[in-house]
Order: sequence, then C-alpha cells, then structure tokens
Amino acid sequence: MKKFVLSSFLTILTVFLLGQAQVQAATLTINAPLEGVAPAPEKIKTDADPKCKMMHPAGLVSDEVIVNSNNTLKDVLVYVKDGLGDKKFDAPKTPVVFNQQGCQYSPKVFGIMVNQPLQIVNSDDTLHNVHALPTQSAQFNLGMPIKGMKLTKTFTKAEVPVKIKCEVHSWMKAYAGVFDNPYYAVTDDKGAAQIKDLPPGEYTIEAWHEKYGTQSQKVTVTDKDQTVDLKFKA
Repeated sequence: MKKFVLSSFLTILTVFLLGQAQVQAATLTINAPLEGVAPAPEKIKTDADPKCKMMHPAGLVSDEVIVNSNNTLKDVLVYVKDGLGDKKFDAPKTPVVFNQQGCQYSPKVFGIMVNQPLQIVNSDDTLHNVHALPTQSAQFNLGMPIKGMKLTKTFTKAEVPVKIKCEVHSWMKAYAGVFDNPYYAVTDDKGAAQIKDLPPGEYTIEAWHEKYGTQSQKVTVTDKDQTVDLKFKA
C-alpha cells in the first residue's frame, strides 16, 4: 500500500513539474520591418531550359528581397544566437523537405538541426542540381535528373548561413541555417516569425537576411509571450 501511495505521489509530482515547465516556456515573436525602399526585383529569363521556359513563359522575378504588403521582409532567418549555455538538444528524426519545383527551390530559406535528415526532392521533369556549400560540414553536389527522385543528406555542424545553389539553373539559390538547438524560425508573408517554447532567460536574438545581413538584439524572456522588432535598412 505504501509503495502504491509513493508511486502515485511521484507520478503526480512529475506531471506537475512538467506542467510547470510548459507554463514557464514562452513564445517570442520577431518582426522584420524594412526601413527605406528596396530595389526593384530583377527579371530572370528561363530560356536556357525549355521545360523551365514552359513553366514560366514570362520569366521569373528575383526572390532575393521579398517585401510584404506591410513593409516587412519575408524569408528572414531568426534564431537564438546566445543564452542557451551548454544545453544539449536531440535532433528531430522527421526530415526537413527541400523541394525543386517549378524550377525554383522551396523553401528559399529554412532552418534545420545538426544531424536532422534533409530530404531533397525533384518535383520537376527536368535535370536539377543541389550544391550545398557549408564550411563546417561536408559539402555535397547532387545531380537529380528524374522527376520524383529523392535523396537524404545531413549537416554535422552548426552554421549560418549555408548557401545552396543549382549548377544547372543559375537563378536557383537557397539558404539553410544549421543549429544545435530548436529555437529558430523564418519570417512569413507578414514579416513575422515565432520562436516557441523558449524558457525564461537572457538571450541574444539574431536575424539574417540574404541581402541585408544580420541584426541582433538582447532580449529578456519571461513566462509571458512577447514581440520584438529587428529592423533592416534598405
């Protein structure tokens, strides 16, 4: 009977402590407003590949700078740069899917954890290439000539950013942020990104953009959700 009571007490205590940990974690929303006027997007011809030309008869427009309707930036990678100490985190087993579709990379900017699977897919009926250029992990350069083809790779060291380019179609570029923790996100079509379940503490939050570089800010996180702005200048 005593063992049963003790076991029940420990179970209740564990559930309580887990609940307290969940309550204490907060969501940090980061906005990426743009000050000034971004350059007009460059027009891209796709004539070099007849199948890309067929998909985009009027050509493409550069996605280096995407300004949202509320004058914020899309595809800004935001992450905790400092403040986690020596905490260790296991990589998810669920892969990040990186697609080649419509002669473009999708997503354009993404985060992934060290040793998390990166599933690379070719959804086009044309030859694509994925040439990843990390400096801390092994590079890879993959030809993918078949529609539906899938390959899986990993990055072994944290690094921001890792450029990915296509050696067949010069306009195709993407960027990965490789992290040893799960606290990162990418801004959406409202210029906002959410870092969820962040424990209370003092952190340096950094935001990286392909053209405008990095912005950072020290943030004190409590058990309350909050919003910060990391402004970029055109």
